[in-house]
Amino acid sequence: MTPSQDSALDFASVQENILIENAAKALDERRDAGLEGLVGGLDSAIIATETDHLVPAVYELLRYTGLACTEAFFDADSQSYVLSVPGSASLIVRSRSSLLNPFAGANKGRLTGPLPNTRLESFVFSTPDINEYVAVQKERGTKFLTPEPIVSDYFSFIQTVPSPYTGNSIGFVEWKDGMRAYAPTGATAISPDITKPAYRHLNNIATLDHTATRVKAQDRTAAILEFLSLTNYHYDFGVHVKSLNSITSVARRNKEDFAMVFTSGITPYTSDEASGPTEKFIRNYGMRVHHMAFQTERIEETVAMLKKDGMEFLLELVGSESEGLKQIFSEPSQHTLIVNEYIHRYGSFDGFFTRSNVEKLTEATAKQ
Repeated sequence: MTPSQDSALDFASVQENILIENAAKALDERRDAGLEGLVGGLDSAIIATETDHLVPAVYELLRYTGLACTEAFFDADSQSYVLSVPGSASLIVRSRSSLLNPFAGANKGRLTGPLPNTRLESFVFSTPDINEYVAVQKERGTKFLTPEPIVSDYFSFIQTVPSPYTGNSIGFVEWKDGMRAYAPTGATAISPDITKPAYRHLNNIATLDHTATRVKAQDRTAAILEFLSLTNYHYDFGVHVKSLNSITSVARRNKEDFAMVFTSGITPYTSDEASGPTEKFIRNYGMRVHHMAFQTERIEETVAMLKKDGMEFLLELVGSESEGLKQIFSEPSQHTLIVNEYIHRYGSFDGFFTRSNVEKLTEATAKQ
């Protein structure tokens, strides 16, 4: 180990201890504020695209995941498609008709010029009492994009302003009794006009397992604490890859639920060569979700069929059954900028990641 790696590791250990201590305080403050039980699991995630990329983005997700189109509509601000698979959070893929975009500043990077409105913008969590939740969070200083929840026929919805640390917004939805429909009041429902390919291997690709947001090294602690303060998640662990100047941090609600992952540098950006692939990605694309991971059965066969259908990957499958886990990253989408991860945990595996897989996957992102 070199002296510089020693220093980076010592610095990371100090920062990790600070994060663990402050994460515990954040949970105490959340409980004392009366927020326990007011946020459930992930209901949906909202992906924005450019207008001319909307249909290709939706078709790509239908072609390379188990998702099916369950709803489509126009409203005053956008055209949207809802993609769902049983037992999983839905994806709402949309394009804005308005020039006003609260995420515009977060979308800027060296390589994002042609896609100024494209990103996974919002993670929407369920709540049993949106009015109570909003009242408590306003008292704590949380800022939302609208003064009050938007009330529709089937739901009430509100979302925070984009985070200065992640560029993401956290949304909350309270569903009313009866049918669930994401179209707001006044929207025009349309028949989904994009056909999903009838490929058998897509049945192997199931629920949304986790997503990973790239954040700057200096913002890692603040980004995680902010997320904990808004949800019922807790900080679980971090995997430090000192040779790549990278930390992968995991926040979870429980072992079976969707996990929120944050990937950051150990030390802040200085140059592409010295700072590693995580900080370089942020320079190129800004703070944003890097990948969405889907639980995948028969992963070897499924990946082989995805390759046959034209999907390209950043690396080969990593991990093994003996290690308990296999994973792979696709190349980023030209329509959403998001990488698809396919992940399979074998029955006896009791963890979430393995250190060797994290290192190989992180290294592969240098190709972006």
